[in-house]
Amino acid sequence: MHESWKAVLKPEFSKDYFTALKTFLETERRNYTVYPPEGQVFTAFDLTPFDKVNVVILGQDPYFRPGQAHGLAFSVRPGVPIPPSLTNIYTELKSDVGCTAPSHGSLVQWAERGVFLLNTTLTVRDGTPASHMGHGWETFTDAVIRALVARTRPVIFMLWGKPARSKKALIPADKHRIIEAAHPSPLSAHSGFFGSKPFSKANVILKEMGQPEIDWQLT
Repeated sequence: MHESWKAVLKPEFSKDYFTALKTFLETERRNYTVYPPEGQVFTAFDLTPFDKVNVVILGQDPYFRPGQAHGLAFSVRPGVPIPPSLTNIYTELKSDVGCTAPSHGSLVQWAERGVFLLNTTLTVRDGTPASHMGHGWETFTDAVIRALVARTRPVIFMLWGKPARSKKALIPADKHRIIEAAHPSPLSAHSGFFGSKPFSKANVILKEMGQPEIDWQLT
């Protein structure tokens, strides 16, 4: 985790819920395979420093298959097959801003360009989606969102799907900007994700703010 995030989130680490969360994770890792690996849980916080966040893409649960999750929402490492949700993101990316889909599923370049790829739950048990929900991660990531909205400079929040959209209550719309759409999952992409144009909308807002636009092209 980048030092800027450690400073902002330091109060959370000593709270009772976080202590209970750590105990839960220690037990889970002793008895099951947990993703992402321990050293990759906070990858998003390492690659995108607190003061460099321009856009937040909010996911829900890490990928729950071997080798997929590495601490960035929707991203997988090069060489790992591209998951269906990310394939749909690439489809919308090309339709929206004309970016050619890369041959890999790594979104590290986005993270390095100020796109904070945050899941509301940061770990998951192998093969068991949503298995770590309700154990404290949501309290922690709510604190992350509150820290971002307390900044002076506005943030653009991309909320895809009902769990992400439920976080609207934490985001004052008079200060920050929200781009909503259906989740890119194959189950819902045709019900409001395709055609939502989130990437061009974000760049229009950044331009209005006098901020550099995001280069969405992945190489």
